[in-house]
Amino acid sequence: DPLAELVKIEPQAIGVGQYQHDVDQRALARSLEAVVEDAVNAVGVDLNMASAPLLSHIAGLGPSLAHAIVSHRDLNGAFATRKALLKVAGLGPKAFEQCAGFLRITDGIEPLDASSVHPEAYGIARKIVQACGRDIRSIMGDSSALSGLRAEQFIDDNFGLPTVQDILTELEKPGRDPRPTFKTASFAEGIDSITDLKPGMSLEGTVTNVAAFGAFVDIGVHQDGLVHVSQLADRFVKDPHEIVKAGDVVRVRVTEIDVPRNRIGLSMRKNSEAAPASDHKKASADKGRLNKDHRPKPNRKPDGKVTPAASSESQGALGAILAAAMKRPSDSS
Repeated sequence: DPLAELVKIEPQAIGVGQYQHDVDQRALARSLEAVVEDAVNAVGVDLNMASAPLLSHIAGLGPSLAHAIVSHRDLNGAFATRKALLKVAGLGPKAFEQCAGFLRITDGIEPLDASSVHPEAYGIARKIVQACGRDIRSIMGDSSALSGLRAEQFIDDNFGLPTVQDILTELEKPGRDPRPTFKTASFAEGIDSITDLKPGMSLEGTVTNVAAFGAFVDIGVHQDGLVHVSQLADRFVKDPHEIVKAGDVVRVRVTEIDVPRNRIGLSMRKNSEAAPASDHKKASADKGRLNKDHRPKPNRKPDGKVTPAASSESQGALGAILAAAMKRPSDSS
């Protein structure tokens, strides 16, 4: 499980944005810790397998209680039930109430300990099982057995409709992992270093970081390549986050290799002939400059006065056309 290993690394060390060192580091650490805690609790933890660093992110615990749980487990063997946690030194009823629902025990005495159903709600779960008229182990994971039940039947003063619906969902898929399938890029064989790259190569890679100026992509050569913001799409891109995020698997084309400086230029544009988005602004500026440079300049005499001919020219193309039209009658005469 990658989550069990990733929690051992400080989130800041992974790289969380272009300006992570420019913000309040304590505020950043608190925010990142909250995200890690949310992720760990959403997935759940195997109580008899989890390390102290992983357990420390469970709600209600922390580094000291996490180490106490591991020490108790090492001395007394695996936990048979969730309630056995109350035997851990320093872990009281309040901490148990907070952490129990996020800890799992597989193949334990109590089948519900393998689910995300909190021990306080076991009574509701058993009422649901009784309504099905079958053993709890045979019910768990059998959606057809639960499909005919209505959550409203099991509401009481302590547990409302949302909680009962969550219990039914958990009984249908006990211990389900909410994480989507983990996708990884398929690196090209034989492409192991920057010297193996050639312009025009089409490769698969994983986005490692997104900044205001573009995205960094790991293509398997021990050096991330840069997809500049102008190369992210065949249209103007204001914010790279609109197109990609860290972890995305993308197809890129090698556009530039600078071996001495260890830099790799990449593109995600499908139309290799299309002008970069940044060129649109440059083209507009150039067009305005071109119009200004090609505007007819008035003929000036040494005294600085503008001649009549120059005045008509300075009016632009329309003035020139009108002047030509007025000259035609005299020419024909």
